[in-house]
Amino acid sequence: MEHIIKKMQDKGLLDDLTAERVRNNISDGTELDLALLNLSGLPEEEVLRFLAEEFQYPFMSLDQYNPSKDFLSQFPARILMNRKVLPMEGENGTMIVASSRIFDTSGVDELRLATGKDFRLVLAPSSEIDRCIKQFLGVGADTVESMVTEAEEEGFQIIDQEMDDDMDLADAAQGASIIKFVNQVITEAIQLRATDVHIEPFENELKIRYRIDGVLKEVLIPPEVRQFQAAIVSRLKILSHLDIAEKRLPQDGRIKVKISQREVDVRVSVIPMLHGEAIVLRLLDRSSVMFGMGQLGMSEKDRETLNGLLEIPHGIILVTGPTGSGKTTTLYAALSKINSVERKIITIEDPVEYQLRGVNQIQVSRKAGLTFARGLRSILRHDPDVILIGEIRDVETAEIAVQASLTGHLVFSTLHTNDAPGALTRLVDMGVEPYLVASTLEASIAQRLVRVICPDCKEEFTSVKLEALQSELNGRIPKKLFRGRGCKKCQNIGYLGRIGVFEQMVLTEAIRSALTENESPRKIRALAVENGMNSLREDGFRYLEQGITTVEELLRVTKDER
Repeated sequence: MEHIIKKMQDKGLLDDLTAERVRNNISDGTELDLALLNLSGLPEEEVLRFLAEEFQYPFMSLDQYNPSKDFLSQFPARILMNRKVLPMEGENGTMIVASSRIFDTSGVDELRLATGKDFRLVLAPSSEIDRCIKQFLGVGADTVESMVTEAEEEGFQIIDQEMDDDMDLADAAQGASIIKFVNQVITEAIQLRATDVHIEPFENELKIRYRIDGVLKEVLIPPEVRQFQAAIVSRLKILSHLDIAEKRLPQDGRIKVKISQREVDVRVSVIPMLHGEAIVLRLLDRSSVMFGMGQLGMSEKDRETLNGLLEIPHGIILVTGPTGSGKTTTLYAALSKINSVERKIITIEDPVEYQLRGVNQIQVSRKAGLTFARGLRSILRHDPDVILIGEIRDVETAEIAVQASLTGHLVFSTLHTNDAPGALTRLVDMGVEPYLVASTLEASIAQRLVRVICPDCKEEFTSVKLEALQSELNGRIPKKLFRGRGCKKCQNIGYLGRIGVFEQMVLTEAIRSALTENESPRKIRALAVENGMNSLREDGFRYLEQGITTVEELLRVTKDER
């Protein structure tokens, strides 16, 4: 082993101090490959390529590996996942197995014993092996295998949804394999940057889908999971302190988890469906939130306008858009911009999604009778300068927000409308007098999130739909078009992350007059455009010119603009 370490020193892969630490680690009983992987600081692939060359083993990249599910199902999933080994069919019917370990042959030995077949070893990074196993066997395949075995050994019976024998189901939900499977699903979702997890029962299968960058993607899971659906639901109910005996009514709860030093709030929604209870988990990763104004994706013109609006002493600023369009992030970016010891800021939200230092935050509680309207009345007696209302849902909340503005407070809130001018007519439709909306509303900002092309697989291309795209974009088309080819970093989707497009309408005297005179939404929109407002699609065109997103993605997100 010494000559290997010396050779790595000669090639500049190890310095003297690291080489000595590796030697000490080996003398303590650690294998050479594991010592190098743990202590060298080199990428796993580089270490494995070096060792493969030295010990005359083939090194294999698994990017293009695409085995059949039937082939992999011949081997125990528990061995593949626990030992991180991946069997493959070689030439002339020979069997090979990919592993990241040269000196620990226990995984290969277990495969030999389980199948009676002989294998030839090739080296591959453990991360790629893990990715392939999850991709082709499904999330938690090893755990499901254990669940089936435990059920057979313990005489576990599937409880009919109509039966009320909940004590057995509660015990099943506390089983080690059920707990592990639920943990694996949540952990996998967080690692893939999912915002939502959908667990949906159908007649003969259980589906799990992750919403990644705003788009749902089905996750491969073993079909045997369907028989444990009731126990999985009960496990999630126990974690979120819900009633596992109640299967006929919707329930909402909350779980707080910590994964790799990251705190994640999980909002749990359970709804009875035709074939059992469906669950949606909303994942709020506090560590991934960026509250800087410069990180929202606003154009320089819109950012300067918004910064000016933040300096006004009173008025209402609304952010509009559908669920998941980044409204809360925009509001928190605005709050963090003006947050100081000179200002008292109070928020009332349902739920409090993120915590901001120095800001007083109130959680709405319907069970306790603390609604938006009731909380707002109390907030006004706490001498605030700035108020954030999570969402204006009814006329009572809207009227209190208007009164707060009239009494000298700066009010931020969200509203569900398709565009910025629609916020004015939405408030009037709720029952707020037009003259009150006109005198208190300072700005309305509509926003959406477009997916960003993955930088690792970004490529220039020529679209065959150029004429159709030009008509969609009113004749405007960038000189160069880009797309994501798809790679392992972006899960072969071609996109990685999202950025905002904005439609910012500042109320002018002309717009206020049009509102009080009950002019149509189209007239108000025309006045806003005359005042310099860009539509969502026009704002997103700068991303096309910069090669940040694709034409198809921009059209998808702004398809309500015709």
